[in-house]
Amino acid sequence: MQIDSRKLKKLIIKTIPYVAFSYVGNLIGFAYRTADGSGFQEKLLPFMSNLGVAFARIFPSLHPFDLLIGLGLAGVMRLVLYVKSKNRKKFRQGEEYGSAVWGGEKDIEPYMDLSCPENNVILTKTESLTMGKPSAPKFARNKNILVIGGSGSGKTRFFVKPNLMQMHSSYVVTDPKGTVLVECGKMLERGRPKRVDGKIVYQKTPDSKYKKDDKGKYIPVYEPYKIKVFNTIDFAKSMHYNPFAYISKKNREKDILKFVEVLIKNTSSQQPSGDDFWVKAEKLLYTAYIALIFAMYPEDEWNFETLIDMINNSECREDDEEFKNSIDLEFEIVECWLNHTKHDDPDVMADYGDVFEAEPDAEQRRMGAFALKQYKAYKLAAGKTAKSILISCSTRLAPFAIDEVLEITSYDELHLDKLGDELSALFIIISDTDATFNFLVAIMYSQLFNLLCTKADNSPGGKLTYHVRCLLDEFANIGEIPQFEKLIATIRSREISASIILQAKSQLKAIYKDNADTIEGNCDTMLFLGGKEKSTLKEISESLGKETIDSFNTSTNRGQSESYGMNYQKLGKELKSQDELAVMDGGKCILQVRGVRPFFSDKFDITRHKQYPMLLDDNPEQEFNIENYVSNRREMRLKLPKGERFSAYGVDMTNAGQEVTTVSAKEKDKAGTAISEETEEKEIYVGF
Repeated sequence: MQIDSRKLKKLIIKTIPYVAFSYVGNLIGFAYRTADGSGFQEKLLPFMSNLGVAFARIFPSLHPFDLLIGLGLAGVMRLVLYVKSKNRKKFRQGEEYGSAVWGGEKDIEPYMDLSCPENNVILTKTESLTMGKPSAPKFARNKNILVIGGSGSGKTRFFVKPNLMQMHSSYVVTDPKGTVLVECGKMLERGRPKRVDGKIVYQKTPDSKYKKDDKGKYIPVYEPYKIKVFNTIDFAKSMHYNPFAYISKKNREKDILKFVEVLIKNTSSQQPSGDDFWVKAEKLLYTAYIALIFAMYPEDEWNFETLIDMINNSECREDDEEFKNSIDLEFEIVECWLNHTKHDDPDVMADYGDVFEAEPDAEQRRMGAFALKQYKAYKLAAGKTAKSILISCSTRLAPFAIDEVLEITSYDELHLDKLGDELSALFIIISDTDATFNFLVAIMYSQLFNLLCTKADNSPGGKLTYHVRCLLDEFANIGEIPQFEKLIATIRSREISASIILQAKSQLKAIYKDNADTIEGNCDTMLFLGGKEKSTLKEISESLGKETIDSFNTSTNRGQSESYGMNYQKLGKELKSQDELAVMDGGKCILQVRGVRPFFSDKFDITRHKQYPMLLDDNPEQEFNIENYVSNRREMRLKLPKGERFSAYGVDMTNAGQEVTTVSAKEKDKAGTAISEETEEKEIYVGF
């Protein structure tokens, strides 16, 4: 049997006082027993004289009487202590009404990486969180951060920019008005100093000497960021994003349902609908059409333009229930083809003979059957009802009547699934006044989180190669990301984090309703930069708690005999009351980290960061021209020879050059076998 040394030590410490009392009682018993006399009165004086002799003994007496007296005294003391402990009052001096205090340097120290400041998430001038593993598991905190600050409180300057300057992760940045990319793009394009085993790698000359700059400092080797931009304000300054490109082959049905769900949620009115019949009918139609696109259309037509064309060709006639439009015909052809039957119309058999002669593959069978189920459910509606459903669909997708929108979603350049593979920075530029195209952003974020989680689950260790930090500025303007309350609870273990940036907590509740508290609860850190919204001030004041203060009152009574009085008492006061929060100094902020005392600190001064000279704020020459960047990529794409395609990232600066990276389709063949021109010419596509 193994003995717990800690428990044994604690037991011994508790026993020592009783052993001491038993020893004293034993000596007292010895002194009384050896005193002359037959009664208590006769023994009293000799007993007092014998005490000196008794206490001069080192070892206790083994006489039964002496042992009994010793044990009795120890028992009495145990009884006294027991009774006293049961009736004792609990005092917390100085904490009668609250124990809240501001945190200090020692409180945050275990949560920071002091050896490598660049490996921290910057929160305030004096507080930050390590991106790596802390010294002990109890100091581990997730990197999900809730940032609250009213307009003009410095959410971008004091939080977004400092954390971009750290360059320790891949980034996804919501960029209202596109100013962050313009100001920080040059810095990211150059990149961060390359490190090997934690040490910076420096550039060398051909003769193996280290290069130095004008100031005599060694020049590091830089790892550039792959910059991507999706711009909903000016599509001419945007890379292409096609949501259909991220509907995976393995989970296609599930991904289609998710895609339709986020599309519906972010293109619906904010007012609650009394009848969701039309919404459910729309979902059936979207699901059926998208599934048919994947089953029967060529890959370059997997986009919104094809979906819009299908809806436009879905003519319905109220007075003719038997009327069939071109889309009805396509579904009939698919059903006959999958069931190996002939169509009733000989002309159809003649026009689509190549389809009927070919054998559908497993993917076409799966997606065709899925599309037919959804479409047959939709076709249960009468002609007038079906027409109303189609009108609802056309109204919902009205933004795609703009040619620019159809063009920008025609193919994909963002490659969202690559963000965790190498250093990347995706800037999503949205308007802070017009939410017309924000549904595309909501779809993008929904696909992004699901893609990265799936990729992490299939990676060694269940984590991404590079941590992906999502700096979600103006989070309320993005729209609703389905299941976000579940995503934010699970992304931590996959090397993904989200910084939710709001003007007030009420914005989160307006979009996510009851799930807002769950989202907030999964953010271990809250940073308040200032504001005046009442509910936000109230919640923060309550969460900071109360401190105990001393109150001193004086009184004077004037009458026939003048008297004075003084009164001291203790009171409870909020660490920061609502009115104090409302008038908080613009250079101050409040930081709360789970399990740590709150901090009342200065906001971070970006001018003291060593990367500050690389920002437009400091140097006008550091302006990043988005339009030139995007147009150069398009020109390079157009100049590529036939048979080659533009790389996922376009510009490769890994070796300090700016050469175009082009990858041949043959080189990308996963099987490693070359696809000859003869084979490509003979390839036959079976479908519409």
